Amino acid sequence: MKANTAIGIAVSFFGLALGAIMEGDKLPAFLNIPAFLIVVVGTLGASLAGTGFDNFKKVPKLYAKAFTAEKPDLRAQVELMVRYAEMARREGLLALEDQLSEIDDEFTRKGLQLVVDGTDPELVREILENEMDAMAHRHALGVAPFEKAGGFAPTMGIIGTVMGLVHVLENLSQPDMLGPAISGAFIATLYGVGSANVVLLPTANKLKYLSAQEMELRTLTLEGVLSIQAGDNPRVVESKLMAFVPPEDREAPARAAEQASASEQPVAAGV
Repeated sequence: MKANTAIGIAVSFFGLALGAIMEGDKLPAFLNIPAFLIVVVGTLGASLAGTGFDNFKKVPKLYAKAFTAEKPDLRAQVELMVRYAEMARREGLLALEDQLSEIDDEFTRKGLQLVVDGTDPELVREILENEMDAMAHRHALGVAPFEKAGGFAPTMGIIGTVMGLVHVLENLSQPDMLGPAISGAFIATLYGVGSANVVLLPTANKLKYLSAQEMELRTLTLEGVLSIQAGDNPRVVESKLMAFVPPEDREAPARAAEQASASEQPVAAGV
């Protein structure tokens, strides 16, 4: 479910708020604008300094991706590869050229284009693996601002707490103000640790998870393209690629492979 990241963060905030209420706290007591500015602005500045503006400006888009990205459909990709394998086996590799314009995924289209162009299989593998390595590198750069911010935020919270305690020590002559002042000082630590562990680091982990899923999809596609180029039977292609598909999702592709294989059998005379 693509909304699980947003749901998880919302559940975390709900649990924290409910726990505070059950302890007898009032939620407005946790609102502290100076602490918020110290943690948020300080974390933003430190993260920007540590990752560079080119990566940092992608943060809003990556947040949206973490909250809305769909899980890759490995089963559908297996079915697609099996269908192309059946077409190539019946009509030849050049028959795939007419299908290229209908392929939305650039990686799949590029792999099949290389096959149609008669590229050596080892070179096809090398080119597609380079694409996968470059994608993994881009994804790592995209995750970096969230990981950096997740590391800086608790430290900024501690800095905010120290600054608050300095203010407390400056006003020891006013004992009636010490309690609220100390409480306000520790709010910064709460903001820093909370933002890191409820928002920033979970988002970074979700982006890593999405990257791993896309890498798995591309690995599946690579193996499918090479199998098609080798002229493997659709059933063999299906057997190779099913290793990437969870067991509960394997039934439909198996039926597709059986149908593709059966279509190659000669039709009996008089039928």
